[in-house]
Amino acid sequence: MSNPSGARQSTPPPGDAEGRFAPARLEALGLIKAYGRIPVLSDVSLTVEPGESHVVIGPNGAGKTTLFKVLTGELVADRGQVRFAGEDLGRMPAHARVHRGFGRTFQVAKVFTGLSVRDNLRVALEARERRARPWRGISRATARGFEEAMPQLLADTGFAGRPDVSAGSLPYGDRKRLELAMVLALQPTILFLDEPTAGMSAAERQATVTLLNAVRQRHRLSMLLTEHDMDVVFGLADRISVLHHGELIASGTPAQIRADARVQEVYLGAEEDMAHA
Repeated sequence: MSNPSGARQSTPPPGDAEGRFAPARLEALGLIKAYGRIPVLSDVSLTVEPGESHVVIGPNGAGKTTLFKVLTGELVADRGQVRFAGEDLGRMPAHARVHRGFGRTFQVAKVFTGLSVRDNLRVALEARERRARPWRGISRATARGFEEAMPQLLADTGFAGRPDVSAGSLPYGDRKRLELAMVLALQPTILFLDEPTAGMSAAERQATVTLLNAVRQRHRLSMLLTEHDMDVVFGLADRISVLHHGELIASGTPAQIRADARVQEVYLGAEEDMAHA
C-alpha cells in the first residue's frame, strides 16, 4: 500500500504502550527552500538533542518562520532532510508529525474562545486519542486518567482553580498559557514555540520563562523556539542558532553566541549592549 505522507515508516513512532512518546533527537540536514527565485533557507543544518532547549534567532526575514514550517511539516523543503528519532520524515504532513511527538504553539494563540479552559483541554485529549485509537472515541480508562491528570496540568500552566473559566474571557497572556496546556495534553516529546512571549508585558515575559523552564523539566521535553526578546532567549536557551538571510551563521552555547563577532554585527548589536541581554 502506498504511503500518502511520503515518509518512510519502517519503524513505529517512539513511545510506550500507553502512547507516551520517548525523548528523541531532531535533526535538520541541509535544508534548502526557495519561494520562486527567492532563496529563504540555504543549506541549514541543526540538531535538537533530547531534553535540550534550542532557540533560533535572527533579524526579521532571516528565515526563522520558514524553518519552523519545514520542520513541523507545514512546508516541504526543496532539498534536505528532517529526521526525528532516526526516521526521515520526508513529506509527512503536520498532523502526522503530531503523531510522532511534535507539539506546536503559534505567535497568535490558537484556542477555542467559546469553550472553557477544561473543555479546550478535552479537545486536545480527543486529538491525542485519535492518534492512539483511530476511528474510536475516548476510552473510559483514558477519560478517567485525563481527569486525574487535569489538576497537575492546570497547575503547571497557571490555571489551578480556574478550569471552568471561558477561554474567550482570558487576557492574552493567559490564552498563550492555555494553548501551551492544550499542547501538553497531547503528551509531546518536543515543543515548537513560535515567539512564545510576543505581545506580552515584561512581567508576563519573565513569568513565561519561568513557566517554560518548569514545564520542560517536569515533562522531560525538548524545545525549539524562535524569540526576539534577548532576556527571554538567554533565560531559556541551552543552545542558540542564528539565521541571517537564510543562512545559519552561528550555533553554540549562550556564552559562545554572546562572544561571536559576526552575530554581534548582524543581530545582537554592540558588545556592551549584549552584556545586559
